[in-house]
Amino acid sequence: MGGAGMTTVRIGTRKSKLAMVQVRLVAEGIERHHPEVRCEVVGYTTAGDVILDRPLEEVGGKGLFVQELDRALTEGRIDLAVHSYKDLPAELADGVEVVACSPREDPRDVIVLSAGVDPLPAGADDALLAERLLATGLPVGCSSARRRVQLGELLGPEVRVESVRGSVPTRLAKLDEGGYCALILAVAGLRRLGLEGRASRVLGPDEMVPAAGQGAMAVCGRAGEEHPELVGYDDPATHLCVRAERAFTRALGATCASPVGAYARMTGDGALRLSVFCGGRGEVVCAPEDAEAEAARLGREVRDRA
Repeated sequence: MGGAGMTTVRIGTRKSKLAMVQVRLVAEGIERHHPEVRCEVVGYTTAGDVILDRPLEEVGGKGLFVQELDRALTEGRIDLAVHSYKDLPAELADGVEVVACSPREDPRDVIVLSAGVDPLPAGADDALLAERLLATGLPVGCSSARRRVQLGELLGPEVRVESVRGSVPTRLAKLDEGGYCALILAVAGLRRLGLEGRASRVLGPDEMVPAAGQGAMAVCGRAGEEHPELVGYDDPATHLCVRAERAFTRALGATCASPVGAYARMTGDGALRLSVFCGGRGEVVCAPEDAEAEAARLGREVRDRA
């Protein structure tokens, strides 16, 4: 507990720079809605932060980023945990549930070019970009199967892609040291770190369908508990969209090794539009109250066709 009339809420997160920025955004949002609450940030080093020499799919998937925080939650060492929503596995650990969702930052992906790539003129097409990348003789750094496959469709199979792990600053350092000709990153991460100036070309959802939950932050708590400190914080529209995206990937049986994207947004007339990628592209438009059911139906259809 804090001082007289104050309540302390312990919020766990990874120790990476981006995770710390994100948890601070959540904490500020909570404290803005509830001046009587003081948020205490507790940082953890997860297995996903330590094992950097192998692709995630070889060492346990994105769950490696959340297991330590799940244990801290269920053991009562923290009251809430904040994750990038796209890092949450399809099935959460027993005793853990998502209790709030942040407003969504820009969900798109972005190409960050190295200084060794000749600058592109305004309006340059994909063919010229591919030509400039190939001229370097270096690979594009990208660890996501979803991004790898869609990048191949966008720029052609000749553009070589190799895995790159680590935090956003670590990946950018590897780019600047000459290990890669470009990186594919999330716009949201660059913006939250104040590095949006590194963006070379932002890829619209029609070019590269984002990962389910990309740009949003999930606040997890112990299942069945009340969380009065979160009243007013949750963003219902974003949460609805992310639940639809995750319903699709869950029904599909997708893992972090699956080249799958899902992006939902509300339309001007109050409907929800879900765009998906899984070897091909699909879309469904439906009433918001039907979103999760329709997304799951689409996921089952895609799975059965595969």
